[in-house]
Amino acid sequence: MPYRVCFVCTGNICRSPMAQSVFRARVREAGLDGLIEIDSAGTGGWHEGDCADPRTVSVLEANGYAGEHVAREFRASWFSRLDLVIALDSGHLRALRRLAPTPEDAEKVRLLRSFDPSAYVDLDVPDPYYGGLDGFEECLAMVEAASEGLLAAVREAVEGQAA
Repeated sequence: MPYRVCFVCTGNICRSPMAQSVFRARVREAGLDGLIEIDSAGTGGWHEGDCADPRTVSVLEANGYAGEHVAREFRASWFSRLDLVIALDSGHLRALRRLAPTPEDAEKVRLLRSFDPSAYVDLDVPDPYYGGLDGFEECLAMVEAASEGLLAAVREAVEGQAA
């Protein structure tokens, strides 16, 4: 059974699709394609069915990542099939832990930047939605920096499942 990771931000059109695309690329590069499933969602359904923000797509594609995406809202029932739920900021972390049906499910929720050893105090990935393209580029840099540590943690979990 594959290890399942879901990235979650507010509307699922900026940060979480960016994290999903970057992490999917890292998993592919590591040769772990069939072992890890990656998706994303939003804490709310405001943008459900919409494509990713054009600025997200632009920054992703300019940096060699896939930009295709359709937004959806995270559901509490998904916890049972997910191994790891990655929140993009502390507000998402709190919302997801409140939504978790069990304490074990709440423990599945982690902040993305907690996997970045250079992120000491502020572990939030700022919401770029109301700013310019530079905010999306900053978001991508934070996502990329955390993806290596996340990949190492997920690889360890996957190898533990196989043992």
